[in-house]
Amino acid sequence: MTGTLPAGAVRGVIIDLDGTMVDTAGDFHAAINAMLEALGATPDMPTEEVVGYVGKGSENLVRRVLDARLPPAQANSRFAEALEAYQRAYIAINGQYVNVYDGVREGLAALRDLGLALACVTNKPHDFTQPLLAQLGLDASFDLVYPGDAFPYRKPDPYPMLRVAEAFGLTPAEIVAIGDSENDARAARAAGMRVLAVPYGYNHGQPIQDAGADAIVDTLFAAAELIRPYAEPHNTVSAASN
Repeated sequence: MTGTLPAGAVRGVIIDLDGTMVDTAGDFHAAINAMLEALGATPDMPTEEVVGYVGKGSENLVRRVLDARLPPAQANSRFAEALEAYQRAYIAINGQYVNVYDGVREGLAALRDLGLALACVTNKPHDFTQPLLAQLGLDASFDLVYPGDAFPYRKPDPYPMLRVAEAFGLTPAEIVAIGDSENDARAARAAGMRVLAVPYGYNHGQPIQDAGADAIVDTLFAAAELIRPYAEPHNTVSAASN
């Protein structure tokens, strides 16, 4: 672990999905290559390249892939077709090539035992998020789930983070956000929340040390242990999960 968590009561925690709780690189890779094949392009994009584009939503992912594989005119004219092909492929593939990271289930259990309100905020669309969480048995850990299409704005915009605070009846200062990328850190910082980062996820190929987190923790369980001294139970939630 590097860094420290600034002191102060913690009553809620927001956790990212892709790259933080679940390694979904295999699903992204399979769906993108299926999309390229549907477009008549060579399905030759390696996992490492795909992961470098992950983190700002499906539209951005597809746009980045098209820009890397097609001439500019085709990338623009075929975007809608490509997005539809990607979404169709991802729904069929969702959860087939994923793994829950070490320490995630233990970390979620520890956070629940501390009586904290838990939210999952992800840029992944609703139709991908809910089935994946249910399939992996992670959905029951959360009081609230906000996918990437829940609001007009998504991370790194602070809007969904602030909506979590509102739903939990907490101030942003009472919430710690945990993620794997600069998007997570920027959203949490702009919302006035403390930030923890894990080092194993997808940060667009950039060092997580540069993301601006208060501390970098090896696992979600390590994050729970870091939060423990500041935890104050808060189980009342004023909004149902999406």
